[in-house]
Amino acid sequence: MATIYDVAALAGVSPATVSRVFNGITVSAERSERVRAAAERLSFIPNRTARTLRKQSSEVIALIIPDIENPFFTALARGVEDVAQASGYSVVLCNTDEDAEKEARYLDVVVSENMAGIILAAASDLVNLTDLTRRGRPVVAVDRSLPEVDTVTVDNVAGGRDATRALVEQGFQRIACITGPTGRTTAEGRADGWREVLMTMSAAHVDPDRYLRYADFRVEGGHAAMVDLLNLPEPPDAVFVANNLMAVGALRALIEHDLTPPLVGMASFGDLPFATLSPRGVTVIPLPARLLGEAAAQLLIERLQGDDRPRQAIRLGNPA
Repeated sequence: MATIYDVAALAGVSPATVSRVFNGITVSAERSERVRAAAERLSFIPNRTARTLRKQSSEVIALIIPDIENPFFTALARGVEDVAQASGYSVVLCNTDEDAEKEARYLDVVVSENMAGIILAAASDLVNLTDLTRRGRPVVAVDRSLPEVDTVTVDNVAGGRDATRALVEQGFQRIACITGPTGRTTAEGRADGWREVLMTMSAAHVDPDRYLRYADFRVEGGHAAMVDLLNLPEPPDAVFVANNLMAVGALRALIEHDLTPPLVGMASFGDLPFATLSPRGVTVIPLPARLLGEAAAQLLIERLQGDDRPRQAIRLGNPA
């Protein structure tokens, strides 16, 4: 396939001149004719490269997520793509595997490829966005808050409260919590909601620290945390699990110990993703993943169109 450089060489002009011709910028009639004749001879089809050179950014946005196998992020990506496509933008999907170094490499690609902007579910709260913001590239953090950029999240504290209250209403008292990595805003918020409910239970004698486990938002992390809780001298009679994949792992552990819900109560923040595991007896607090993606994409596109409002922090409610 011919490139802009091939056309420039055949026409005897610079690549910049070829770019000007196909972007409608005035050049001499003689040079324009040579460029177009060379392009026709080489079957050259102009693409977005020339517009990128002129605008200093492309019509592509990056969506960087931590776990492409998690159906929550699949639904979020669909929401981003729907809004982006409707506004004339394409989406490049990048998966970090919760690896901060891999995430940093993707951020470098966003800069080097002159992508228009980025929607980021950060692998680390310490992510460095300086190079992007210095170059004027808008960034929207989604699902996981970052202090210096626009953010779209759900009400994590309310989700933790709702899940824990549901277990209390079912008669459980020794309610444990399996949440994500320590220090992560989503993990801490959901655990805070769980803790708030426990502290208001007049009949319960529960030490929150004893029944709190931090894991990795993955299936195996949930499994290991649940096994650890079951090995306590006085194990919990119920557990709130702060995301869907960890809930799958925790449920597997309960099944292995012949304690399938409701023998031990369980509430999950997010739908259980695998049909092979029956969710009967599991309380599910739904997460509006697709709406998160749509809201993040809409906010990013508004920034790309010149919206210069102060930093926005949008928090979506959890559907009943």
